Amino acid sequence: MAENTYLIRGAAILGGEAEDLLIRDGVIEARGKDLSAEDATVIDAQGLVALPGMVDVHTHLREPGREDAETVETGTRAAALGGFTAVHAMANSNPVADTAGVVEQVHSLGRASGWVDVRPVGAVTVGLAGEQLAELGAMADSRAQVRMFSDDGICVHDPVLMRRALEYVKAFDGVVAQHAQEPRLTAGAQMNEGAVSAVLGLTGWPAVAEESIIARDVLLAQHVGSRLHVCHVSTAGSVEIVRWAKARGINVTAEVTPHHLLLTDELVRSYDPVYKVNPPLRTDADVQALREGLADGTIDVVGTDHAPHPSEHKECEWAQAAMGMTGLETALSVVQETMIETGLMTWADFARVTSFTPAVIGRVADQGRPLEVGEPANVILVDPAARWTVDPHKMATMGRNSPFKGKELPGSVVATFFKGHPTVLDGQLNTPYRYPAVSSN
Repeated sequence: MAENTYLIRGAAILGGEAEDLLIRDGVIEARGKDLSAEDATVIDAQGLVALPGMVDVHTHLREPGREDAETVETGTRAAALGGFTAVHAMANSNPVADTAGVVEQVHSLGRASGWVDVRPVGAVTVGLAGEQLAELGAMADSRAQVRMFSDDGICVHDPVLMRRALEYVKAFDGVVAQHAQEPRLTAGAQMNEGAVSAVLGLTGWPAVAEESIIARDVLLAQHVGSRLHVCHVSTAGSVEIVRWAKARGINVTAEVTPHHLLLTDELVRSYDPVYKVNPPLRTDADVQALREGLADGTIDVVGTDHAPHPSEHKECEWAQAAMGMTGLETALSVVQETMIETGLMTWADFARVTSFTPAVIGRVADQGRPLEVGEPANVILVDPAARWTVDPHKMATMGRNSPFKGKELPGSVVATFFKGHPTVLDGQLNTPYRYPAVSSN
């Protein structure tokens, strides 16, 4: 058997007709019925769906500096198990990824791990402080080839700085990913502002704090002719603003998290800090609007906003708890439950919002490609009929803060092929991909 040759038999390509895929030397060599290759390892994929490897535009890997919460190694293992072949690592590490040196370090850690393609996100401002632009050009020119920039976790609230960032990234076809949160409207906020916050007596995070920043930034993007990406859209009003902007030809894309597609602020009545997140869980009406927005293309992609925390930062009183939820190993299942099993989307649509479009937004050339001959073999096999119960202690991520703990979810990742190499087989980690040695001559 050739170590780098695999014959996937009978997989439903994008949920359609069952076909075979022959993978050799990192690419799809053949696709069709009744394929054969004597030297291939055969994988029986009857009843499985073949999809392009998922691409996450929004992941927190925490390294460098926050290795008590996650590392590039543990986070990318989780990503591979979740069906991802590429992740964008957000900049709020310690030190902040605001220089070429730090993004190159994250890039190198990703290559050394070999589970997925790690694409560092560069900070928009120095130290995420919102006072002066970071070294955007140097990060773009670095070995990491950064194309997405974000102060995620903090809003770039100064309109002059945001305008300058949008102008700057045009030079190298970059994109600014905004965490839309007007800080003065959310001071001390603990949850969504609404009926539940009023009953619980918790300071509310009003929808207008998100919507006002999105409205401002789509107009800035239009004014300077640049690309804007809106992180974790969470309200019905935000969906309407993005829809309005797209109708006017403004170059804006938007993401929604799996947790905002399923969970509501009613869960906060439990005071369980696992439900504390930024932006907060909203109302059922918001959840329905987000689902409809994703289905009709107003929202372009699903981004996990995977945010692992040490247990002591979540297993405490609500007011002191950190904001954030894990998501890499549950994203596929949550999207299947909320979008596919509801009839709002097909598996082909799933590939669009989790692979094709995220790769375009992040300018990741060899990811998010169709499952066709000659294309890179970043492929996942999914069992849509599987059911499993979420147990955070059995996950690869170091974070135990999954809001889906104990919940039964549909769909499981059976295999993940990264650059033609099976990083996951039979639902278990296999071995990482090893990059060819680079000659020093």
